[in-house]
Amino acid sequence: MLQSLHALLAPALSERLTLVINHVLAGEAVATARLQPHAGRTLALSISGWPALLPPPPTLAWRITPAGMVEWCGVEPLAAPDLAVTLDAPNPALLIGRLIGGEVPALQIDGDAQLAGDVNWLLQNVRWDVAADLERLFGPTVAQPLHRIGSALAKALRAALDLGARLRSRGS
Repeated sequence: MLQSLHALLAPALSERLTLVINHVLAGEAVATARLQPHAGRTLALSISGWPALLPPPPTLAWRITPAGMVEWCGVEPLAAPDLAVTLDAPNPALLIGRLIGGEVPALQIDGDAQLAGDVNWLLQNVRWDVAADLERLFGPTVAQPLHRIGSALAKALRAALDLGARLRSRGS
């Protein structure tokens, strides 16, 4: 049952993730300009160290478009991506908390050196301006409190997850 639910949700979540990535890239002209020379190249994101109790996340693969955006390559993994990015995620909740806080996780990057350099630059320099998107959707009166609440919740979640990880490491 869980596997069939996973098989249904994974493509939908992958497509939504691709939309978010392209939204963030479109917000920074320099981001799309850095990717345009890599049009046609592929990159794959895989996750290692995933807890065995959870269904494994799929390897995600994207092809860079001539516009400097990405298109999802589907559920079948690429045989040989131009760039392979591996994210270590033994504690998915802690990882999500850190991502919400804007931290770039430790990654292993293998493949085309120029593409790796540009992807690394994007990871280090491009951020999603959530506050601006909230303001466009709801107006400034509603957006500012929503952003403050969201930021406070993300900070609290990050602190709780960090504390849990520290306590767990002491107990081992």
